[in-house]
Amino acid sequence: MKKLLKLIGISAALLMALSLFACGEAPQQEKKAEEPAKTEEAQAPAEAPKVVKAGFIYVSPVGDAGYSFAHDIGRQAVEALPFATTKFAESVPEGADSERVIRNMAREGMDIIFATSFGYMDPVMKVAKEFPDTKFMHCSGFKKGPNVNNYFGRIYQARYLTGLVAGSMTKSNEIGYVAAFPIPEVIRGINAFTIGVREVNPEAQVRVVWTKTWYDPALEKDAAKSLLDAGCDVITQHQDSPAPQEAAQEAGAYCIGYNTDMASFAPKANLTSAIWNWGPMYVKTVEEVRDGTWQGDKSTWGSLQDGVVDIAPLGAMVPDDVKSMVNAKRDELKSGKDVIFAGPVKNQAGEVVFAEGTAPDDAALLGMDWFVEGVVGTTN
Repeated sequence: MKKLLKLIGISAALLMALSLFACGEAPQQEKKAEEPAKTEEAQAPAEAPKVVKAGFIYVSPVGDAGYSFAHDIGRQAVEALPFATTKFAESVPEGADSERVIRNMAREGMDIIFATSFGYMDPVMKVAKEFPDTKFMHCSGFKKGPNVNNYFGRIYQARYLTGLVAGSMTKSNEIGYVAAFPIPEVIRGINAFTIGVREVNPEAQVRVVWTKTWYDPALEKDAAKSLLDAGCDVITQHQDSPAPQEAAQEAGAYCIGYNTDMASFAPKANLTSAIWNWGPMYVKTVEEVRDGTWQGDKSTWGSLQDGVVDIAPLGAMVPDDVKSMVNAKRDELKSGKDVIFAGPVKNQAGEVVFAEGTAPDDAALLGMDWFVEGVVGTTN
């Protein structure tokens, strides 16, 4: 009996120990079951960053080495951004064709569309009303809207600097200008160039020939040849191809390019070029779209100060004293001292348009439709 009682006591003690062990483990198992749920809640996925879709429309081929080529270099800067994708259409005529292309891009879901030619202005305004959630940037125009901005650059600053070069290098005092269309953008550049020419050479004059096209290499070259035949020994241009540069070199004359550095097309003749750098402006605009800070109904004019316009390196044939003078004027413009059109400025008839001590505002420059003294040609 004593042995039986002893066995019963040992069994009871074992059962109690097992019970206590089980009760002690339960809370730990319950705690482990809760932890994964807390970890999953802390690792909720973040919202994906916005990808901006940007469309670009060009009036000439991107391989023109000129205007559209310069814009496309800017587009490539946008394409390199980690949060942006781009698409472009080239050789799009101004008018009905451009309206169709702009509308198709908007239908494809572009967040912002850059229309890079003056003649795209009215088509942009029409399509913008149909797609109020799409943002539009129109280059060189003047119309705006709730979802439309216009933009350009003070390329007249670079034109003025190249005019200083041309006026210093001409021997015949006859300088030729192959120009596209008689619109304020082009006229303003001709005037600034002429002011630069006559600042260093008051006897020189600038002869203008209109081609009425942005891009037609054969026509551009013929226009340059006509100016060379008239005695011009320096040729410059507001055209998209390097054809006028080639014509000048073939004739043994000097030349000044436009849009991009055109020295490679006429290495023996090219003095410099007035150039565009659209990349910084395009990147900044797309960043604003991504951040939600882009606002419509605005005008933007880039300048030499912010690097949107500039001149290409001066050619080896340009004397050192001319280089020093041009670089000093460039430094003044970069510092913000822009007095290119400060009065007195006279028109072709010798009438004072901007009086001494005055300077035109941007509205007067944007609407400029007359030539300064020293220009030979008409604005039509």
